[in-house]
Amino acid sequence: MNLIYFVLVAYGMTQIVVFGSIFNKIRPDYKFFHCPMCIGFWIGVFLCLINPFCTLFNFDVNVVNCFCLGCLSSGTSYVLCNVFDDNGFKIERR
Repeated sequence: MNLIYFVLVAYGMTQIVVFGSIFNKIRPDYKFFHCPMCIGFWIGVFLCLINPFCTLFNFDVNVVNCFCLGCLSSGTSYVLCNVFDDNGFKIERR
């Protein structure tokens, strides 16, 4: 259950940071800040570091876990951002 909560929180935070209009004025124009895979990694590291202050999921805070959770967050955020958009499932017809 910890991993499911982690993935959902990471995806939600990534969506807000990358696509949320609340950050339009402060989000730089670099491609890095518009990439769910890049931002997803750092969101995963951030969530690992704030883990001791949260009761939603519990992971040991160490370098290996921060890296692994960053990679998990990056991959799942990227996949979920490519599967869903504001209208639900992305359906591309050719």
